[in-house]
Amino acid sequence: MLKPAFFYELLERKGVEFMLGVPDSLLKHFGSFAFDKGNDLIAANEGGALAIAAGYHLASGKIPMIYLQNSGFGNIVNPLTSLVDEEVYSIPVLIMVGWRGHPEVQDEPQHIKPGKTQEEQLKALQLPYAILSGDEALAQKQIDTAFEVMNTNPAPYVLLVPPKTFEEYSFEGKEKASYSLKREEALEQIIQKLGEKDIIVSTTGKTSRELFELREKYGHGHQRDFLTVGSMGHASQIALGIALEKNDRPVYCIDGDGAMIMHMGALAIIGDQKPKNFRHILINNGAHESVGGQPTAGFNIDFRKIAEGCGYKKAMRVEDPESLGKTLDEFISAEGPVLLEI
Repeated sequence: MLKPAFFYELLERKGVEFMLGVPDSLLKHFGSFAFDKGNDLIAANEGGALAIAAGYHLASGKIPMIYLQNSGFGNIVNPLTSLVDEEVYSIPVLIMVGWRGHPEVQDEPQHIKPGKTQEEQLKALQLPYAILSGDEALAQKQIDTAFEVMNTNPAPYVLLVPPKTFEEYSFEGKEKASYSLKREEALEQIIQKLGEKDIIVSTTGKTSRELFELREKYGHGHQRDFLTVGSMGHASQIALGIALEKNDRPVYCIDGDGAMIMHMGALAIIGDQKPKNFRHILINNGAHESVGGQPTAGFNIDFRKIAEGCGYKKAMRVEDPESLGKTLDEFISAEGPVLLEI
């Protein structure tokens, strides 16, 4: 296995000074080390990360690196083919991709198809790539080759990273929030307030896992819930599709700050469609928690103003159990679309 410090220094020797991306569980030890070293730009989404990297190269002439999980690889296909490609602007970027759903490793259902088709996707896009070795000497040769290719033919080069490539690293930069309300406690209050006709669409990550566990705890059944285990950032649009069709039933989207930031344009479409039965709950912990705890911009954003600016009828905010209990009744009875930030 590679020490994150070794790999980071290897990239530094190649002149890589700018690293950014979207956190991934397979890359979290390297990503956390890079963050602690000052490379603390977490992009809204993978395509945005590649565009920022392209801008950096245009300004500096240096080769940047971006990192992402392969389930988000689809988000970079557009800028890969229409921005940095050798037949367009020919911009070299080292792209490190966490290989979830690796064919030799049992993984969650949402990672199976991306995992088994990942190499075929790279070949179809005619991207040079290597499967990163956990051996230091081999990894160094792979990095040498990658930079030789990018310096000879300016264009992206991909490093596929299998599970357990990096040694563990303890993230020093994880923000410690002082809020008295925990996500699972909030979810517990919410589901106890909802009725038999109410539909829930929950976001990717721990929120959906905890919702499932709470339904089991109370014997509620799962038939009214849609757990968005993949498709990060799209839970609110799934909920919108349901709300427009099931307009006689309340539809609740339980979202996360990282997911909402990833595709924030969704709020504009919800506001434009004005579904009266749409209720949007944002659980904002300021972090990509399930992939390492790297911070999002969530604590620096006024989501209420954004929602109201997009056409939501009302937006509320709470940060303690007592306020949540008092506000939920008002939120549930309000005409949608309405936002509650927790």
